[in-house]
Amino acid sequence: MAYLYALLAALLFGANGSVTKVVIEAGLSPTQLTQFRTLGVAIIAGLVLLATDRKAFRISRRQVMVMAVLGVTGVALLQASYAAAIQLLPVGIALLVEYTAVLMVALVAFFFLREKVRARIWIAIGCVLIGLAIVARVWNSSLNPLGILLGFVAAVSLTIYFVVGERQVTATSPMAVAFWTMSFAALFWAFFSSWWTIDPALFAHPVSLGGNLAALVVPVWVPLAWNVLLGSFAPFLLSFLALQRMTATAAGVIASSEVVFAFLVAFLWLREGLDTVQIVGAVIVLVGIVLAQTARSNKSVDADLALPVSPRP
Repeated sequence: MAYLYALLAALLFGANGSVTKVVIEAGLSPTQLTQFRTLGVAIIAGLVLLATDRKAFRISRRQVMVMAVLGVTGVALLQASYAAAIQLLPVGIALLVEYTAVLMVALVAFFFLREKVRARIWIAIGCVLIGLAIVARVWNSSLNPLGILLGFVAAVSLTIYFVVGERQVTATSPMAVAFWTMSFAALFWAFFSSWWTIDPALFAHPVSLGGNLAALVVPVWVPLAWNVLLGSFAPFLLSFLALQRMTATAAGVIASSEVVFAFLVAFLWLREGLDTVQIVGAVIVLVGIVLAQTARSNKSVDADLALPVSPRP
């Protein structure tokens, strides 16, 4: 059952990139969408804690500061940079670049946290760099450079979330971490997202789902609600249920399938595809990501519950 939870979470996270693209093309900016997503997840997580574990709301002053930093650098900037990246890149490629965070986490663990990291990390680095070079076709690049840069900004932000967040889930519940980090992220974008300029009529405005679903037209609030409920909160909960029933390293490896699902959904829905060479490059990157995820020693990773659930797409 744990593997099913982990796969469903990866599927929902992967599919959400395509949903995000539809919402942004409907008229919301990446920062405005991030504002709604973080606020929505914070409210849902808060209601769950009210019903199940009110004590989890209580955190120390030091934890408040950590959650604030985590919320701004590891959630607010992550979701906004990813949403901006998929405006300029195919969904799967943007996520592929962002997922290099797994490699970055292993390197931070080795160089800064003095954790034992297996030698396969160097093979993982080679795979990721070579694979990304092939996907980006560096010899004749057709990808938007700004989109690639935004993807790496998202990767750095996700790395911060993983490194800091994995310590926090041992001090309080993952649901509490979700509530506090999403709350601070929503507060941050409340000042900078220009949400007050949104015409309320936009939410009822009909929008085509595009691609192979172009004939299907729904109000903007429908994909927006999907983004919050099934694209953010539901996969978070499923990932947490998986982590309760399987090793963190195994959960992390299964989570890597999110990239595959993102490519598949974007291909079937938005008609975003890769040529044969780029597919080979994507596979090489995925091999590197899996190697990096398993490079940290089981003792250090599982003791800290490994990587906490990703707060983005």
